[in-house]
Amino acid sequence: MQAAILTPVPEAVIFLADKVRERHGSSAVEAVVMYGSCLRRGNPYDGLVDFYVLVKDYTSAYDQRWLVLMNRLLPPNVFYYETTYQGRVIRSKYAVVSCDHFATGVQRWFHSYLWGRFAQPCRLVYFQGQESVSWVADVLLQAAARMVAETVPLLPDCFDWRSLWQTGLRYSYSAELRTERAGQRAQELVDDAADHFRHLTPALVASLPYSCELVGDDQFCLRIPGRVRIRGRIAWSLRKIQGKGLSLVRLIKSLFTF
Repeated sequence: MQAAILTPVPEAVIFLADKVRERHGSSAVEAVVMYGSCLRRGNPYDGLVDFYVLVKDYTSAYDQRWLVLMNRLLPPNVFYYETTYQGRVIRSKYAVVSCDHFATGVQRWFHSYLWGRFAQPCRLVYFQGQESVSWVADVLLQAAARMVAETVPLLPDCFDWRSLWQTGLRYSYSAELRTERAGQRAQELVDDAADHFRHLTPALVASLPYSCELVGDDQFCLRIPGRVRIRGRIAWSLRKIQGKGLSLVRLIKSLFTF
């Protein structure tokens, strides 16, 4: 995971991330993670560059107390920022979240808002030191593990890596207010990052508390109790209801920050 997230990004992205850090005090920012469509397409000028800015605490990241309060009550806060790099405008949409909230969101949040996003490919654009690299890589791996654990109860007894990730991403997208068609978007995401998902799957499936048999190169057969499957489907139904409400509240909040 560390090698993957440290894959170089364009200089324009690094420049943009540095400008974003300056807005919140460079010493307050522990790491900046890039994800999303610009990462997938490889062109930072095509659309908005998506960042997650991980800060040590909200008090040191803001001058205004109301922003601290909003970030604590319903993380993250989302902002827009644009600048010019070598004569070209580069734009970003970035979210600010504390390191504690980032880890807790992946490990404990019922909704897939964070663990659904960060099971996907990411790049670490800025970090304060090697400890930050190790910590971010571990949290991202936990996000992928959480996605796998929450998805397998929805699948047949035997499945391959592609159906696993397409199903998980489809349900995750369906649990938010989004304009894209969840199924189509999930297929595109898996196609774009096939190596990423294929590489992660065997170890994550093997770590699950179920009897597992590997059939062929990429077919996994799990013995999952029926009660676990029922709970899994109920959980995703509840996430869909919860997620629509949270998405609406976050949208309203973004009117004051974005």
